[in-house]
Amino acid sequence: MENRNAHGGGTWLRWSLGVIVLLMPGCMVGPDFHAPKTCVPSQWSGMPGPSAVDAASIAVQEPITMVCWWETFNDAVLTTLVQRALRSSPDLRLAGARIRQARAARGAGLASLGPTVDAGSDYRRSGSGGNSSGDNIGGGSGGREQDLFQVGLDSSWELDFFGGTRRNVEALDAEVRSSVEDRRDVLVTLMADVAVNYMNLRGLQTRLAIARRNLEAQKRTAAITRKRFEAGFASGLDQASADGQAATTASEIPRLESAAREAVFNISVLLGEEPTTLAKELEVENPLPVTPPRVPVGLPSEIIRRRPDIRRAEAEVHAATARIGVAAAELFPKFSLTGSLGYSSADLASLVTPATQAWSIGPSVTWRIFDSGRIRWSIEEQKAMQEQTLVEYEKTVLTALRDVEAALQAYAREQERRRLLEEAVKNNGRAVELAMELYTSGETDFLNVLTAQRSLYVSQEALALSLQNVNTSLIALYKALGGGWEMEELSSLTGKSSGFSIRQGMPPDLSASR
Repeated sequence: MENRNAHGGGTWLRWSLGVIVLLMPGCMVGPDFHAPKTCVPSQWSGMPGPSAVDAASIAVQEPITMVCWWETFNDAVLTTLVQRALRSSPDLRLAGARIRQARAARGAGLASLGPTVDAGSDYRRSGSGGNSSGDNIGGGSGGREQDLFQVGLDSSWELDFFGGTRRNVEALDAEVRSSVEDRRDVLVTLMADVAVNYMNLRGLQTRLAIARRNLEAQKRTAAITRKRFEAGFASGLDQASADGQAATTASEIPRLESAAREAVFNISVLLGEEPTTLAKELEVENPLPVTPPRVPVGLPSEIIRRRPDIRRAEAEVHAATARIGVAAAELFPKFSLTGSLGYSSADLASLVTPATQAWSIGPSVTWRIFDSGRIRWSIEEQKAMQEQTLVEYEKTVLTALRDVEAALQAYAREQERRRLLEEAVKNNGRAVELAMELYTSGETDFLNVLTAQRSLYVSQEALALSLQNVNTSLIALYKALGGGWEMEELSSLTGKSSGFSIRQGMPPDLSASR
């Protein structure tokens, strides 16, 4: 009879386990995630029209490849600086640590889907006093001491009938993707910041060269004026004005040198290197790089797929959606299987034997029946948090569209300004030559010479600033389009990795297990 009962209990247990295994993957409470829908324009409003000068060179709406956009400037120093930033930037290391943290949290969450097993052992020595009933009166000590050895395993497995644990893993998966996209966003910003500070440095060095050239020309003019003054052909006012203008130009040089050194320091922070070492490398003055002849920008819909901050916002919506399911699962009962296997004996030598064995197995159910009010408010809280992430996603998309439009406008307008300033420099240079010829022949006063020289210097510096702004506007456009982060994944495929693998440890898609 006992054997039949044992056999029946084992059959029931096997059937129960089979039903559990079949039912577990099929039930997940809470909403499933669907990518947010957004409306984007079919083309950029900042695109130059047919009447724009060299419109094709300003922005071409065609498929775009921006894996290594900084290489379009054809500047070996800039390319080297970007590569060094990828290897040692503190910002990238910090973002990488956040990814590892998210992956560890996801691993812990995934482990909660399985059973837990605890091992333990115990030793006790117990004793009792004499015979309390008085049977041993006068008969000496009636106490007895006894050893007890125990060893065993305890196991429990919470069965995820309603998908609360799987929803939690789904949320953790999304948080891993969010941290990955966050690092990519840091990567995009880092490369743009390195390039902008490099352009600032080269722009300042160009302006330094312009100031020094103008200073030498003004010194020569002052020397000519001094000779004319000594010969009686010029006044003391002319001499003082010439010396004053040269001194004013000379005063600009220390300010520009200080700003150039500050730009080097900014680059060193981005690279995570000592400023003094980098200053020696960049002290050689080079001209500003030339922008590429064609700048493809692609379609507005492409930035939804390319910009890391948009994909990060989408991952945050996914995580918040899954958290609703985690909260909703608390409304339902929790089923667990518990079991234990152990040995207990007064003799250590005979501890692990069939005679000292004891075991147990069985299901358990817990249900927060009288806590539903708190649970439902928790669900509403998670829904509100999901709504916030949806609004943040929409805001991120709108910000991305604005960034691209603003960068397109700035780049196009600065190109136009640069062309006008080139014409101004050409005319002002000719004016200086004519003014000097007329002054030395006595046909005009010295004020015209000073005015022409000052106008030339101002227009040359404005042109240098415009060339710098053209480059930085283009960098802002590349950044707004979310370009450059793909380079690191391409490098890992070609064996030229920067030392961090984005795909390493990426969570699999759990949708197949639902």
